[in-house]
Amino acid sequence: MGTENCKDCETTAEAAERLERIYEYLDGVLTRKDITEVQQHLTDCPECASDYDLECVIRSVVKRSCTEQAPEMLKVTIIERISQIKLDARH
Repeated sequence: MGTENCKDCETTAEAAERLERIYEYLDGVLTRKDITEVQQHLTDCPECASDYDLECVIRSVVKRSCTEQAPEMLKVTIIERISQIKLDARH
């Protein structure tokens, strides 16, 4: 398998299957043998390596976004606004 012509990613279906394997690799659900195969493929296939890098960035941003907390002032402002809307709805 060379970088000029990756035989494992010639068709859309094969590329989609490889991308699914990248997701499984990142999720840690592959066997040791499968991990070795995916790692070798990522070394040999620049397109899949690029997809892997992009997925790593996406996962990192999502993970960071899920752990960040809103500023306290924003929370207070939202609660005050909700309270005001409820009061206005009653009148």
